[in-house]
Amino acid sequence: MHRPVLQLQSLKRDLQAATADCYQLNPSVGLWRFGSLGLLLLCFMSLAWLSQSWVAFVGLTAIAGLFYAFLLICTHDMMHHTLTGWDGFETVIPRLLSWPMLWPYGLYAELHRLHHGWNGINLQDPERVQWTDLEYQAAAPWQRWYVRHQWPVDLLGLGGLGMIVKTLSKAWLLRAVNPRLKRQLLVDSVGIGWTQIALLSLVWHYQVLLQYLVFWLVLERVIGFVAQTRDHLEHYGLWQQAGSYQLTQLYACRNLKAPAWVSWLMGGLNYHAVHHAFPDIPFNQLPRAFAQVQQVLQQHQLPPMSMGEGYFQETLWFLQHPALIDESNRATATGRYPKNTPAIAALPTKIA
Repeated sequence: MHRPVLQLQSLKRDLQAATADCYQLNPSVGLWRFGSLGLLLLCFMSLAWLSQSWVAFVGLTAIAGLFYAFLLICTHDMMHHTLTGWDGFETVIPRLLSWPMLWPYGLYAELHRLHHGWNGINLQDPERVQWTDLEYQAAAPWQRWYVRHQWPVDLLGLGGLGMIVKTLSKAWLLRAVNPRLKRQLLVDSVGIGWTQIALLSLVWHYQVLLQYLVFWLVLERVIGFVAQTRDHLEHYGLWQQAGSYQLTQLYACRNLKAPAWVSWLMGGLNYHAVHHAFPDIPFNQLPRAFAQVQQVLQQHQLPPMSMGEGYFQETLWFLQHPALIDESNRATATGRYPKNTPAIAALPTKIA
């Protein structure tokens, strides 16, 4: 998908013009999403702690975990300052939401900036989940088993704790690339430490240690499943490098069909390619931006962005079809959509 420089410049101008009216940020829209999810979270947490049976306690906590997961997705918008645009709010609130679950938000925010620059381009991308064929060939037998069963292991086994460990390890490995990681490690460590001390003090005061451990573990399982699913679906099987940075992001990210209410809960991230190419567009403007970008690609006789069948369908498909990045041909992608990505010459490299 390599095109002459003049054509790429023309494409860039047309994409900028097509999305120019999509950057308007309405703080009330973001606050409504954040506030309503937060209220639902508090309601189900309260009902869980007021319940009289373990079955009700676990069930209500699991529902609360779903709303907690969607509320944490709001922190992704805050990371890009596209939820309200209020710097103080979008700096403090994500940490207060993340630290109770041991989530190092500051580290993730710094790594996420690297991810936006490296997706489809640099295999050091800290959010890359798909292994390359060369990594697989050099792996130990137990690692190969993991790659063959990566989706169920990550989604159902490693969950939230796995994402925490991965974030910490990636931050350590990339600390020389981004010196701000060291400062964020300190801030997150102190914040998480004091948050846990405060929570455990309350737990000890009310003598509810067992209930709190069950409560925390149920939340971790539910939040981890949602976060891992999103993390895998957004890029798995689409690694490729197109003719420019913007084209790479449009084709190396997965868009997913979803009802409007699911898209609202996910903060518009089912239009992930548009988010990557234009990260300053607010979540409620992404559907319109997606349609306008598709029109520009058609005008320039380029393939449309891929559109998966939905969160459930795509997850089910990849559970049964693990794949590798073909590192021997870095200009091509591995993916399920050869008709939409002409750089692909074959199906994904199969895992033996």
